[in-house]
Formats: sequence, C-alpha cells, structure tokens
Amino acid sequence: MNKRFLPPAVPASRRRTLLAAGAVAATVVAVTATVVLSVRAADNANGPPAAPARPALTVTVTQPQRADWPLVVTANGSIAAWQEASVGTEANGLRLAQVRVNVGDAVKRGQVLATFAADTVQAELLQTRAAVAEAEAMLAEASANAQRARELQATGALSAQQINQYLTAERTAQARLEAQRAAAKAQELRLAQTQVRAPDDGVISARSATVGAVLPAGTELFRLIRQGRLEWRAEVPAPSLAAIRPGQRASVTPAGGTPIEGRVRVVAPTVDAATRNGLVYVDLPRGAAGAKAGMFASGEFEIGRASALTLPQGAVLLREGFHYVFVVGDDARVRQVKVEVGRRQGDRIEVRAGLDAGARVVASGGAFLADGDAVRVVATP
Repeated sequence: MNKRFLPPAVPASRRRTLLAAGAVAATVVAVTATVVLSVRAADNANGPPAAPARPALTVTVTQPQRADWPLVVTANGSIAAWQEASVGTEANGLRLAQVRVNVGDAVKRGQVLATFAADTVQAELLQTRAAVAEAEAMLAEASANAQRARELQATGALSAQQINQYLTAERTAQARLEAQRAAAKAQELRLAQTQVRAPDDGVISARSATVGAVLPAGTELFRLIRQGRLEWRAEVPAPSLAAIRPGQRASVTPAGGTPIEGRVRVVAPTVDAATRNGLVYVDLPRGAAGAKAGMFASGEFEIGRASALTLPQGAVLLREGFHYVFVVGDDARVRQVKVEVGRRQGDRIEVRAGLDAGARVVASGGAFLADGDAVRVVATP
C-alpha cells in the first residue's frame, strides 16, 4: 500500500513570523489605497483648472496733466441799478396833460417826460407881471417926488417931515416892486414845473404817471436808472473778502444768460452779522446782453493763478456724494480711488488730492465698472 506524501511540519516560531509579515503587508496595502482614493476625491472636488478672467469692458486711459489755471472766488448775488432816480411833480394841484415816455425808453438829461396843464399858471403869471408894471410906475412917481424934495431941502420950502415922507414913499415903492418881481419869478418857476424833465441820462425803469390825474406836489411819476448803469451785488463769504480788490476782473453769469465781464468797484466795509457775507459791487458794461435789474446772477472773481493737476470731467465719477476715479493697474484690473476735486475749466477738472501724477486713469465709461474689474486697454482714438 502506497503511503501519501506529507509536508514536513513547520516549526511554531516560523509560523508566527510568517503571520506577522502578512499582517504588515495587508496594512501597507490598505494605507496606500486610502491615500490614492483621497487624492482622487480632492481632484474631483476642485474640478478642472480655472480659466483666466475675461475683461469686463474695453476702456481708454488718460494721465493727469499740469495746467496753469486762475484762482477764483465764486459768489451769488443780484443785479441792480447803479443809482435809481425818482422823478416826481413839483407843481401842486395841476392836471397831468401828457406823458411822453414809457418803461424801457432811453432818455437824455433835460428831456421832457410829461407835461401838466399850464392854463391856470400862465394866467397867474400874466397877473403878476401886470402887478410888476404897476409897481414900476409907482416907483417912478415916488422917485421923482423924492428927488424934488432933496433939491428943495436946502431952500426950506418944504418941512423936514414932508421931505421924510417923500423919501419913505420912494423906498416903499422900491420894496413893493421887488416883491412883485419875486412873485413873478415864482410864477415863472411854477410854469416851468408844468414840464417834468429827466434829471440825468438813463433808462425809465418804472412809470406811475396817468394822463388826467390831478396830483399833489411830490408824487412820483417815473423811476430812472441813471446813465443806464447796472451793477452786480455779490455776496462773498467773509474769509474770501480779503482777496478781492477794486479793479479786479469778475465774470458774471445772469440766470439763463451768457457770462459778462465786469470790474470790482468797491468792497463793502461791513459784513452781514446773520449770513457772514459781505457785499462786493461789480460794475457791468452798458447794454450787457441778458442783464436786467433785479435778476439773480452767479459769478467768479479772479484773484491770481496757480498750477493744477487736471483730468477730463468724464474720468471723475460722483457716487454717494464723493468723487472717484478708476486707476488701471499693471494686472489690467481697475482700482476705485477717492479723490478731492477743485476748480473746473472747460471740460477739465482739478484733482487736489488722492491721485498720483503718473497714474493711468480710465478716461470714460467708469460708471459701468466696479472695483477689481478686469479691463482691456485700447489706444485713444
């Protein structure tokens, strides 16, 4: 009978060594599998690599420029007549017969503006002149009697009392004649007052005269802008008054009109205690287009010149009460920068603070950008 082959028996120490090696190998395999699965899971979570950001807008850029700009003080105020004359009646109780001018008419000094009915005054003047003639005749008679009395004084033909009476009558007649002449002069003046004349060259600004009215003395008939001159009364803050001098140039812009060049005539010596503003009187040229007395006007006073860092006005944005510009960085992304602005001239604006002279600023289209947007810069057309 054949015997079955049997493997030799493994010692117990050898068997324990083999079991330990198998456990270590299984642990290494498990750890390796775990690491591989973790890496694959991380790759799946991150997804494919991010593509570069696309530009949000195509823009042109500009750089701040230096310019020599005038220093100005801005103010508001009203346009008024340089001087306004009140033209009234001097005659009392006469009827207004004719009005020859109206509002807006230019008149000359001495020109007749209105006339009163002069019939009564003329009649009184004739009566006074007749009284003058009578007084002259009486004086002639009294003078002749006084002369004869002087000649007979040495002969004693007349008493001293009679001689004194003749001399007194002569002086009385002389005084009566002078009184009548004064009355005639007064009537001539009253007759002249029936014609209302312009006291100066100017423009009629108001009229209250009505034909047929019987007016007392002193009633206003017209108002006259003397010499047609207008002035701008600018209200300037007290700290700026010291920089304004007579003779300086001012640019005045009436409401809805075009700028007018004027000259400072005088600066008021006082400041309003309520507003802390002082008045500056600016002479306007005669016939200035668009300027009317009583109009509101804004303006500027040029007090010197200074250098300014300027940008196009389209490059400066107003957001929430502050001014901003967008600066393009080296990475083609924009950065919103807050700036302080100042003077304006034409289509440019002064940047006082917040911006470097070499910065690249978005020239237009900044309203469509946000801080950090990527842009594509193109050349200025």
